[in-house]
Amino acid sequence: MSRREFIKTGAAAGGGLLLGFSFFSSKLICEASTSSQAFGLNAFIRVSTDNTVTLIVNKSEMGQGVYTSLPMLIAEELECDWSKIRVESAPVDPAFNHTQWGIQGTGGSTSVWSEWDRLRKVGATARMMLIAAAAETWKVDPSTCRAEKGFVLHGPSQRKLSFGKLAEKASRMEIPKTVTLKQEKDFKNIGKSRRRLDTPGKTVGKAIFGLDVKIPGMLTALIARSPVFGGKVKSFAAEKAKSLPGVKVIVEIESGVAVAAESFYQAYLAREALDIVWDEGPMSALSTAAMREQYAALSRTSGAVAHKEGENPAQVMAKAAKQLSAEYEVPYLAHACMEHLTCVVDLRSDQCQIWTGTQFQTVDRNSAAKAAGLGPEQVKIHTPFLGGGFGRRANPQADFVVEAVQVAKAVGKPVKVIWTREDDTRGGYYRPMWYDRIAAGLDENGKPIAWHHTIVGQSILSGTAFEQMVTGGIDPASVEGAKDLPYDIPNLQVEIHSPKTGVPVLWWRSVGHSHTAFVVESFIDELAYAAAKDPYQFRRALMARHPRHLGVLDLAAQKSDWGKPLSKGRGRGIAVHESFGSFVAQVAELSINPSGEAQVHRVVCAIDCGRVVNPDTIKAQMESGIVFGLSAALHGEITFKNGRVEQSNFNDYPLLKLNEMPTVEVHILESKEKPGGVGEPGVPPIAPAIINAIFQVTGKRIRRLPIRVDELKKM
Repeated sequence: MSRREFIKTGAAAGGGLLLGFSFFSSKLICEASTSSQAFGLNAFIRVSTDNTVTLIVNKSEMGQGVYTSLPMLIAEELECDWSKIRVESAPVDPAFNHTQWGIQGTGGSTSVWSEWDRLRKVGATARMMLIAAAAETWKVDPSTCRAEKGFVLHGPSQRKLSFGKLAEKASRMEIPKTVTLKQEKDFKNIGKSRRRLDTPGKTVGKAIFGLDVKIPGMLTALIARSPVFGGKVKSFAAEKAKSLPGVKVIVEIESGVAVAAESFYQAYLAREALDIVWDEGPMSALSTAAMREQYAALSRTSGAVAHKEGENPAQVMAKAAKQLSAEYEVPYLAHACMEHLTCVVDLRSDQCQIWTGTQFQTVDRNSAAKAAGLGPEQVKIHTPFLGGGFGRRANPQADFVVEAVQVAKAVGKPVKVIWTREDDTRGGYYRPMWYDRIAAGLDENGKPIAWHHTIVGQSILSGTAFEQMVTGGIDPASVEGAKDLPYDIPNLQVEIHSPKTGVPVLWWRSVGHSHTAFVVESFIDELAYAAAKDPYQFRRALMARHPRHLGVLDLAAQKSDWGKPLSKGRGRGIAVHESFGSFVAQVAELSINPSGEAQVHRVVCAIDCGRVVNPDTIKAQMESGIVFGLSAALHGEITFKNGRVEQSNFNDYPLLKLNEMPTVEVHILESKEKPGGVGEPGVPPIAPAIINAIFQVTGKRIRRLPIRVDELKKM
């Protein structure tokens, strides 16, 4: 008996009812509940007669806190009792589409700002319907009633009715055409720290992730995929694998050979026993070394102009008092989600039910329908918790979902298709490899007067349903953070080359900003030292027109004691970057240990993300982004040789370890601006901050990530 089954059984035996995950509904959180009826007031709110308020959230919860921050928006206007709130994931329906994208999905650090207005109006609408129901019951003017902590109160008579008592009548009331939202001074939830609603379930092991889902009659399937991207099965022998215990079906599908068995381990052993001959195709000679040479050569040629200001930078630089140039490199990176990619499919002749941790519900549903030969309305997607997403589970190709449907179709039974860590590391999608060449000229006062930046790397959007966003050969995701500099440089040009390599690429936490911030903020630091200026003051002098950049830069410098001496062997580095509507500055303090490794001791982070919903979430996401960015800067690298990915698991694609974790201090600026994102903006500044700190300690520049111990030893 599993721990989860034990908890369920024990609760039932004790006379209560502890409802777990209902595999044929989208419900995720249902604490001790009665059999009371529930009445929907709108697509997002359901009120039960026991006073429970269920909020349907249309974003995927992957650790970023949307199952708390979005309910806070609704609860603020609804005036419900926070202790009575329950949360469900939304089914796929146009009512739950992203307010900007027109599809249902989670990403781009957009969850709060995209729902800031809508969910508050949703809450206010339901509140007015409950008040109207109470007023009709009492035969009084609704204006004499108010909602508070799950009750509607009539001021003159002191009468009150709970939301639960009013739920049925309220559900029949006319939906108000207009609503008045609270003024900020009256907020009770927004801006206050709230404990996350999903934490208790995760703490006791009750929360259901995609990997936890089980349905009756389900088999577990693994797929043997080509070791080279684009390869196909030439032939395979499965006699040995079929003879192993528990193996039920072995079948060839589009991406390889699927093995379905009664358990994961049985499927794993059977897959290992397969004898497959692969046609590896044209990518069998692919190598990182060759790509690097190609990219370096392209960086020295003219590309598509993504942004231009002033005169030709090259001509201006020729007259500059001082010229600098540098080349920067960052590798392919894996998403390395802690929860394995998993998709459960129950395919019938007239319907298909899917349980998977997805960021792209609409895309996955439509892709699954096409693969199953069904209409989209016949496919139901259930979204359990995601053990990390970082963009991997928002794939325009819906790769892991389509593949699972194909397996279910071939097997003829419900299946759970699991990608092992090695499967995704060696055969998944990656943050593109980038090679940047950048040059600048300084005048006699050390001020930049020209800037020329050439970027080389694959387009994420080309070849997808979002290709229409690529105009004039320019993928906006490739140049974000590079074409919109906050620095006052009069003559500037940014160019882009987008070579096609055949390596599958995808957005990765902070997307293009993950590499452009590294390049821009590292080179700005180089210019500061070339101008004999303090890096912090050098940046300040160039940001007069960007007060929000200045705000976080000043706060990070102040809180980090910038300018004060450090103990011998330690250095500080600073970086500032805007992404996803938020502004983040970070100061990293580090030393080089005797083994030649960079040891980051402290990171001070300042963020201006506009209006704050839950300060605890913002701090947690900044810490998370710093960990994510540090992992990549210190360790992350996917390389190719003979067409094969050389890395496989955390042994050779390591994440940040506990003894590498610095102290992190997060400071939030007060702001009246619209909310910005927080899930991704913490990532971009950390790599340049630590690179700039290394220079302060060693006097040498690191221009290639990840940081290599052998390079530090030479310094």
